[in-house]
Amino acid sequence: MELPRLDQFKRIVIKVGSSLLVDRSLGKVKRDWLHALADDLADLHRRGADVLVVSSGAVALGRSVLGLPAGALKLEDSQASAAVGQIALARIWAEALAERKIVAGQILVTLGDTEERRRYLNARETLERLLAMRAVPVINENDTVATSEIRYGDNDRLAARVATMASADLLILLSDIEGLYDAPPADNPGAKLIPVVARINAEIEAMAGGAASELSRGGMQTKIEAGKIATSGGAHMVIADGRQINPVARIGAGAPCTWFLTPSTPVTARKKWIAGSLVPRGVLHIDDGAARAIIGGASLLPAGVKNVEGDFSRGDCVLIRNGLGGEIGRGLVGFDAPRAARVMGRNSREIAQILGAEERVEMIHRDDMALTGDFSVEG
Repeated sequence: MELPRLDQFKRIVIKVGSSLLVDRSLGKVKRDWLHALADDLADLHRRGADVLVVSSGAVALGRSVLGLPAGALKLEDSQASAAVGQIALARIWAEALAERKIVAGQILVTLGDTEERRRYLNARETLERLLAMRAVPVINENDTVATSEIRYGDNDRLAARVATMASADLLILLSDIEGLYDAPPADNPGAKLIPVVARINAEIEAMAGGAASELSRGGMQTKIEAGKIATSGGAHMVIADGRQINPVARIGAGAPCTWFLTPSTPVTARKKWIAGSLVPRGVLHIDDGAARAIIGGASLLPAGVKNVEGDFSRGDCVLIRNGLGGEIGRGLVGFDAPRAARVMGRNSREIAQILGAEERVEMIHRDDMALTGDFSVEG
């Protein structure tokens, strides 16, 4: 099976663990390693790819600055360490990327930001705007406010959610191992690296120490969970050894790693989720001109909406019905019901004046819409 090439991908999320970035014995960043990775990111950026970084390390840096002892931290000490460390982590990434003439933007997220649709849309729009301005978002879980009940707890799954949220086509998990092996390599000298996983099944999960196996592989389980999230969202995923200098360039040069493949794309996976997995909270009735436009691939604008039904919030799924009452599609609506009713039928230039603020002009953006059925129009 021919493996993908790094230069095929247009939007790439790179996850960096704290053990790769921070020398725990010294409590300091591994600057030589970081700058080599920054060179890799700059190479991707220079060829036109969108680059996002999911970086751990805030707690590790903060606890060193605060002089906290080694070992498990109480929740309040962990949160305090994150508060101090996040400043340091953001500065470190900003400086490393600035040296390569790249602007960095910090985004702190919690579990709710990727799971609750309204906040998901807000975070997604921020990412899109940063990427449109050719900045590199540096993302981390907001450990200053997250508790054990409302946090991811690992940045593998967070990175996979970010990849889905940003419609990335590749997720790279930099790890302390070359990839997925058919047996724990520490205990089995003959263990073989699996170069490609076409589909995550029970056998693959067992190799990672899942329910089908008594062998525990620690962090590999969370990486397989991340693989499920990423591939179902239309992104390929790579697990690669991040301990080496220039780890991303090494992937491009064919270094040993494990590729997890997806048959989908971010756009088709997202539309499938919208079409089949969400409960509609309202209905938008549209005119024939708007129906023709969205069938042709356009976004739904307020001017084409004739009537609004339901009590929905921004980010909820709503049905789109044509003049005959047939369902054309469904999508994530850009306004809550009262605002949608106020701007329906109005020109996009009027929206800021009507609502008293600058807002997105689409009622439903085409990337947040799935066509599902009746394409007929009146007359």
